[in-house]
Parts: sequence; structure tokens; C-alpha cells
Amino acid sequence: MTANPILLQKKYTRIIQHFSEKEKLSLDDALSFFYHSTLYQLISEGVSDLHCMSDEYLAEELHSEYKESQPLA
Repeated sequence: MTANPILLQKKYTRIIQHFSEKEKLSLDDALSFFYHSTLYQLISEGVSDLHCMSDEYLAEELHSEYKESQPLA
């Protein structure tokens, strides 16, 4: 299933906002991470209808991907 491009852009915005707040990142940093993430690639390719999942769920998935990408402290 293919999502409407305008609605998809709005969804991306909400995901990035949730992610930014959760990680206490600037919107620019959250935006950059999102557009370089595996999650973005999967959503934009329409894999498994991920765009149908809730914004909060997708932000949590992005959070998990972000944590995995960070070096251990």
C-alpha cells in the first residue's frame, strides 16, 4: 500500500517531534537522524505498511535505532 505523499510528510513531522522530545535533541538533529535511519527507508519504501502504525510506536522504533547507533558509555 502506498501512502499519500503529503500525509506521509505530515507523519514524518510528528514522528520527528516525538523523537526530538524523547531524546532531548534539537529538531535539526532529530530530522537528520530520521532521514538517515533505517526506519525512514522502510516507511518510504512502503514496507509492511509501517506508515499505518501510530506516531508514538514509530518514534519508539526510531528511539531504539538511535540507542543502538550510540557508542557505549
